Formats: sequence, structure tokens, C-alpha cells
Amino acid sequence: MFRLLSTLVKILVASLITGVVLAKLNLSAEQILSEVGLTPERVMDMLQKGAAWAVPNIVLGSMVIVPVWLVVYLFRPPRG
Repeated sequence: MFRLLSTLVKILVASLITGVVLAKLNLSAEQILSEVGLTPERVMDMLQKGAAWAVPNIVLGSMVIVPVWLVVYLFRPPRG
């Protein structure tokens, strides 16, 4: 758990530093998106379509994975 939080903090700090540098160079998110041929609306649309595809598949997969994990967890030998 600590490693996950540590990694998330590192990503957050790196993103903050990168954002400050880009702001000092007078670059905005809209400018960078327009350079690659996207608009903020198109990015949001793609994110919504991706979530609409991923969420049902995650739920379906978890209906198999979670019970299997629970059985394996219950039958593991005790530690220590």
C-alpha cells in the first residue's frame, strides 16, 4: 500500500513540475491538443466512450475473478 501511495505522490509531483514549466513557456492544454489535432470536447468524448466500454467489462470480469480470489484466499495456509 505504501508503494502505491509513494508512486502516486511521485506522479503528482512530476505532473505539477511539468505543468509549471509548460505554463512558464506560455503553453496551454488547448494549444497542445490543437497541435495533435484534438479538441477538449473530443478528448472528453473519447474518455466517455472508453469508460462506457470499460466499466461493463470490468464488472463482468470481477464476477469471475472475485469469487476465485476469495476461494484461493480462504484455502491458503496460514502465515507465520
